[in-house]
Amino acid sequence: MTRKKTPPVSLKIFGAQHRMLRERLNWTMKDLEKRIPYSESMIAMVERGERPPKPPYVVAVDAALGAMGLLIEAAKQIGERPEWAQEYADLQQEALALLVYCTHFLHGLLQTEEYARAVFRSQVPCLEDDEIERAVQRRMESQKLLHRSKPAPRLAFVLEEAVLLKRTGGRSVWEGQLRHLLKLAQLPHLHLQVMPNSRETNAGTDGPFVLLETPEHRTMGYVAGQRGSFFVSEPEDVSVLSHRYGTIRSQALDPEASAALIERILAGER
Repeated sequence: MTRKKTPPVSLKIFGAQHRMLRERLNWTMKDLEKRIPYSESMIAMVERGERPPKPPYVVAVDAALGAMGLLIEAAKQIGERPEWAQEYADLQQEALALLVYCTHFLHGLLQTEEYARAVFRSQVPCLEDDEIERAVQRRMESQKLLHRSKPAPRLAFVLEEAVLLKRTGGRSVWEGQLRHLLKLAQLPHLHLQVMPNSRETNAGTDGPFVLLETPEHRTMGYVAGQRGSFFVSEPEDVSVLSHRYGTIRSQALDPEASAALIERILAGER
């Protein structure tokens, strides 16, 4: 049975304050929609704690509701990154399908332990050694998804060639990671493609993202950034990401050519 996901407490508190201020004015969500450049569905998700409010939204709604800075201050208390990262990790483990586009480093499901450790050691501010080891172990634990049999996940990864050329962790770690990718590419339910540097057009210029299909057959997007992460759940936005991912896959090398490129990189031919 699928576990019911509970919104993070900080987002629920912000949503409750948001709703109280709106109802104090005897406004419906539709009334508020007329006064800010955001949809009624967005307002509903924020009030339910299902979507973290971004700064432009907070400023607009604070002014519209006459909150006098209350919501702006409340938004500063939202511990968005860790909570939503955990929410994503939980959903990922149950996913029926995962479509991933990588532009800066390899997705956690593809990483060797040594590569993962090097990624965490690269973070600024620096993590303590025990924090790094806990993070690495969580990442290795998440890779059980790769070998889940019932139901087997449908996995697709498109990697920018530049990601493969970065010698993260040093030559030995880097070479071990590339060999690991070649092994993963042999899994029947995993498609691995490379977007070559030679491409003159690339539909992924806006950056990395993930499309995830839940056990309820709902598709949602997930985008991680420097200081926060967020889900993309509105149908129109999900549709845009789905079409974009289809174009990215069509522009990338096919799986066989991608594996051949990785082998050439390993052989020092790139």
